[in-house]
Amino acid sequence: MITVDLDRLLQARRMSLTELSDRVGVTIANLSVLKTGKARAVRFTTLEALCRELECQPGDLLGYRHEDET
Repeated sequence: MITVDLDRLLQARRMSLTELSDRVGVTIANLSVLKTGKARAVRFTTLEALCRELECQPGDLLGYRHEDET
């Protein structure tokens, strides 16, 4: 399972989801889907914009957890 650590990065940057949405041009609804792990895909352009605005690498944002892990 791919995990998205958006909450931690937003908190570390003291940035709201609304501010990130404005900066990357992605709706709050779509960022919420990504944040909750319900997204089925992420465009590279979106990932690039997120990394640019959060000043991070893709590996800081995305992770992998085996489905059996709790």
